[in-house]
Amino acid sequence: MFEVLRKLSWFYKASWKKYTVAVLLLCIANALAILPPLLVGKTVDAIHQSTLTQEYLTQQIVTLGMAIIVMYSVSFVWQYQLFSGANSLEKQYRSRLMKKFLAMTPSFYEKNRTGDLMARATNDLTAVADTAGFGILTLADSTIYLVTIIVTMGFMVSWKLTLLAILPLPILAFAMKVLGKKIHERYMKAQAAFGEMNDGVLEAVEGVRVVRAYVQERDMEAQFAQMTEDVYQKNIQVKRIEALFNPLTKIITTLSYMIGLGYGAVLVSRGEMTVGGLVMFNVYLGMIVWPMFAIGELINVMQMGNASLDRVEETLNTKEVVVDPMDTILTGAPQTIDFTNLAFTYPQSDRVNLAAINLRIARGETIGVVGKTGSGKSTFVKQLLREYPKGSGDLAFGNHTIEAYAKSQVRDLIGYVPQSNVLFSRTVRENILFGKPSATEEELQQAVRLADFDKDVERLPEGMYTRVGEKGVALSGGQKQRISIARALIREPEILLLDDALSAVDAKTEARIITNIREVRAHKTTIIVTHRLSAIQHADTIIVLEDGKIIEQGTHASLLALGGWYKDQYDRQQLGEVTS
Repeated sequence: MFEVLRKLSWFYKASWKKYTVAVLLLCIANALAILPPLLVGKTVDAIHQSTLTQEYLTQQIVTLGMAIIVMYSVSFVWQYQLFSGANSLEKQYRSRLMKKFLAMTPSFYEKNRTGDLMARATNDLTAVADTAGFGILTLADSTIYLVTIIVTMGFMVSWKLTLLAILPLPILAFAMKVLGKKIHERYMKAQAAFGEMNDGVLEAVEGVRVVRAYVQERDMEAQFAQMTEDVYQKNIQVKRIEALFNPLTKIITTLSYMIGLGYGAVLVSRGEMTVGGLVMFNVYLGMIVWPMFAIGELINVMQMGNASLDRVEETLNTKEVVVDPMDTILTGAPQTIDFTNLAFTYPQSDRVNLAAINLRIARGETIGVVGKTGSGKSTFVKQLLREYPKGSGDLAFGNHTIEAYAKSQVRDLIGYVPQSNVLFSRTVRENILFGKPSATEEELQQAVRLADFDKDVERLPEGMYTRVGEKGVALSGGQKQRISIARALIREPEILLLDDALSAVDAKTEARIITNIREVRAHKTTIIVTHRLSAIQHADTIIVLEDGKIIEQGTHASLLALGGWYKDQYDRQQLGEVTS
């Protein structure tokens, strides 16, 4: 149960001053809590013995009032120290998770669902923070406070009565251990189900247009109802175990009360205890109720915190599959990019996705990449982004293999426009400046012009300050593509990768964008993946991929003369333009 505290020992060591102050003040507050019953007991004895005076009563009331004021002040400080520490832990873990999410490559997200990752960054972190805050409180109260009261009862009242009254406590401890283990197991299942439900909600929201288009609203509602029912049932199983804590604690407490009152009355009748002592003992016995409840809460919080911490640490301990070298190469823009017998297979794939790729790209060249759907075009481009470990063969920037560079160095050289346009729920301006936050107004306007988006901006409700909606829902496909292109161009990257980035624009818009890119990138490398051959007729080299292999390579003219796949595809597209 206390394993979670060992796992968090690094945090307690770093925050030892804050937690030391909190625990010490908590101990002081617990010690002060002994005074009220003691004062009540002595006052009852004074009344019973007819020795109570106005002066004595005033003294007892003033002492009680001062104790309450001090307890309040001390409690404020320890609560602030303790729970601010818990919030600090949650903040640190949340930052570490975000850093991990941003550092991980696509293979990580292929294995982990977004909804489950969100559950770990929210519910699980809350449970861990509860362990660092409320868990320490219940630990102190279920041990220090309980021991303090029991010792006080023994010394100030009667050891005989105290020993008999606490006899039921071992039964409670054993029962809590059994129940705690079951809570851990069931809570892990409940959190996993919550992650699945989160993932289902995300998919439903992201695909709401498709759901409506196919009239699948009722089916989605049924699926979601099933997932929520699963989460509900698993959480109910946790709550069933939790619900046993309070009744069990009350039963044990009642047994203690019965012993205290029964045997206490016997001791009073024998003259071994005063009436005030019996009243004091029963007040102390009532104060034991919270520590006994705290034992149940402690096990509950610790088990949930341990389960949640395991899930969080599992994510944080995931190793990056693409790591930076110990000593990175410091160099400028590469003069060449060389693919030498490069082969690559995705981690989840059962076939080779790229095979024997041999290609040299000189700085300033434009490369066209074409081929059938699924032929490996996007895979070819992604090799330059270092998103996956390099396969066999070699990929070099200049005189050094790509693995000699840090990932950040490689990506700083690249402006990438993927097939799926990722826009943030901000303004058009902010989405473009995401590529270069320090860009001037002139650079921003030039990027908009190069992407042929200037006329569209004029038609938007608030121009550059128009919000695009989540994932660009307020824009057309062509507008989203051109914003993505502008975001890449504003970086003025050494290498521009356009992965089918012109598929949603018409032929005239495509021609203007290509012309603009050729003008401003005459001495920089551009790689264009496309299905529309008109976008790459100007390219210095065009490669045709099929099943991950280069089957044709050359200029537009030489490939037409070759009479292969490229020539056949070109003729089909020309015929399509004529008939349309």
